[in-house]
Amino acid sequence: MDSLTLEAVTRSSSTARSELGSVAECDVQCQHEHSHILDSKTHGGGYAGPVSRKIFCSHCRLQRWLDVEAALALAQADVNIIPRQAALDIAKAARLSAIDVCQLVEGVAATGHSLMPLLSALQKNCSPSAREFVHFGATTQDIQDTAQSLEMRDVLDAMDLALNTLLDKLAVLADAHRDSLMVARTHSIPALPTTFALKVAGWIDELMRHRERLAEARKRILVVQLFGGVGTMAAFGSDAMAMLEGFARRLDLDVPLAGWHVSRDRVAEFVSTLAMTTASLARVADEIRTLNRWEIGEVEVGWSDQQIGSSTMPHKRNPEGCEQVVVLARLAKAQVMLALDAMILEHERDYRGTRLEWCAVADVSHYALMALSLLTDTISGLIVNDERMECNAHAFGDAICTEAVVFEMATKLGKSSAYNIIFEVSQASQRDHVSIREAIECDARVMAVMEAGALARLFEPRSHLGMSETIVDSVLAKVGSRSY
Repeated sequence: MDSLTLEAVTRSSSTARSELGSVAECDVQCQHEHSHILDSKTHGGGYAGPVSRKIFCSHCRLQRWLDVEAALALAQADVNIIPRQAALDIAKAARLSAIDVCQLVEGVAATGHSLMPLLSALQKNCSPSAREFVHFGATTQDIQDTAQSLEMRDVLDAMDLALNTLLDKLAVLADAHRDSLMVARTHSIPALPTTFALKVAGWIDELMRHRERLAEARKRILVVQLFGGVGTMAAFGSDAMAMLEGFARRLDLDVPLAGWHVSRDRVAEFVSTLAMTTASLARVADEIRTLNRWEIGEVEVGWSDQQIGSSTMPHKRNPEGCEQVVVLARLAKAQVMLALDAMILEHERDYRGTRLEWCAVADVSHYALMALSLLTDTISGLIVNDERMECNAHAFGDAICTEAVVFEMATKLGKSSAYNIIFEVSQASQRDHVSIREAIECDARVMAVMEAGALARLFEPRSHLGMSETIVDSVLAKVGSRSY
């Protein structure tokens, strides 16, 4: 770009800034607090909902740290590591409402330490005699890891509730469409006859496995951390193990065999399992998005009078809820890489992993719970077009029944020979743009082994649904039993 052109661009840009105002001048009332999409008042609702926001609220997190400090003091008093009155005083003082959060912000900025300003504020709220016993023998990561376990427990509770709600809705959907004949597609091409109920049963079966994974992971993931600076528990004395048991009991968490300051597989399992679950939700959402296409038209996503699909094309009813679930699954997947990176740490302590987890654990939880909410809403409003499904099945009936013709002929010729004949005939019919059924009926090799009237039966898609209904029954029986 020559100097004259550059000068013109610069002048134009300066004029635009002068006329429109800079970002800093956009609103004198703006404090520029909402810079992440999750915090957006207008668009954040597509990425996080009230349940996960409550769990990972910054104020609630600080209170959770105080709750862990209170549980620590009380557990230590139970085994006479610290005086009972000091523990009661600490527990009473461990209220964020009694602490100036603005001073905490300044304190963290000044000290560069994530917990010490909060501990100092807690000490100020305690009696002089109790101050000496605040955070007795623990390290910062003990408190923050234990609090994170409490956060993960809340997320798993919310996931369980939301998954069960979705599974119940999917079970009703499958049961209502047991007889809804449709085309099964492989590699996006019509393959064989199936039912919509069987498709939904496949979704249910996959999501039930995630429900099992989440339930089974609890005993590994939801544990306390209280092992001191390097995992020896030396500062706690001979009553350390009894204190650990009491600490876990007070918080309703399990007791690990050893400290896990640098053993981050538990957190990685949490993040990975939520990301896997979200990926399965995205598979369902994307299938609905595809079947919602006008040229397929087998399902239709719900729509309200207030919704707008396009700023320029008035007819549009875009399946944006389904698309957003896919977006969330991709974002969730990105958190798995962070969680795995957080596993590679040095020696007995290394905060590089913790700081990665603070992002990954919260974000994957936001995305997974939001995806569950969006897909549940989609299923609740889903319109299934049974007639269009059956129409499509019969429109492709010639093709999707060729397997049945092969196996009928196989009783006389053997499977391979029968397949080769039908393969040759069906490929030629597609090349010559003629009906597959017509081509088969005109083939002497086929008719020589085919009994009278057999083709009419074989080209009826409903005749080839196999064990679909039995499979659906098995899936629905399990989802109803909550057996996992």
